[in-house]
Amino acid sequence: MKMDSKKMRRELESRLDNEDRVVTYDRDKDQLRIESKRTGKGITVALAGIVAKWHDEKDKAIDEVVYYVEEGLRAMEETVQLTDHEKKIFPVIRSTSFPKEAEEGVPFLTDDHTAETKIYYAYDMGKTYRLIDSRIMQKEGWDPSRIKEIALFNARSLSTSVKEDHVAGNIFYFLNTNDGYDASRILNKGFLIDMEKRITGTMVVAVPHQDVLIIADIRNDRGYDVMAQMAMSFFASGRVPITALSFLYENGELEPIFILGKNK
Repeated sequence: MKMDSKKMRRELESRLDNEDRVVTYDRDKDQLRIESKRTGKGITVALAGIVAKWHDEKDKAIDEVVYYVEEGLRAMEETVQLTDHEKKIFPVIRSTSFPKEAEEGVPFLTDDHTAETKIYYAYDMGKTYRLIDSRIMQKEGWDPSRIKEIALFNARSLSTSVKEDHVAGNIFYFLNTNDGYDASRILNKGFLIDMEKRITGTMVVAVPHQDVLIIADIRNDRGYDVMAQMAMSFFASGRVPITALSFLYENGELEPIFILGKNK
């Protein structure tokens, strides 16, 4: 079977259609928009990207989009209450190209992180989360610094067990719990310091997508190549891609590095 935008559009329309929603197609941008009649808010998906992913992952690519849209619309309809729900506030890492504001032009609460990454703040809703924006903060009367402090505190309480892999004389550690905050562990300074103590070579860190954090103990040139390929591969397959670049970790600072393939 061959998949194209037209077939993908039909498939998604049939699976996402229900009487509480309006589904519209923008031919110029090749995008499908699914909107809740109740809130007037919606989610836009670019069909070309899903078609490309379908060729690798088949129906799993469609299932993921349907899940993302269903959960996203549900999150928009649920009310966010920060007070008494402090344990549900977490930081999330996004690429610097990620939208700075919600659909209606309401700015998200963000913080600078590296040249490649930015910190957003999320309210956990179980299977999904909602990014905290200025409207939510005003409604709750919360100060941004309070949200940031609580989010970082909660990030430090997340488990940090890693799986270890040895490739060509280098060691790679993977954190991949799939709780939605794997990349957020990069903000846990104590964890990074502990990992640094285990490393004898050069410490390199990557957050290719939100559900993985890779820490490498690079002991030879081949290690850089492996890390670059790994980060690119994860970046291409992640549901929420962040960056394919890796970071050198030195003196508590993260510095993006561009690795050119040395030996093929």
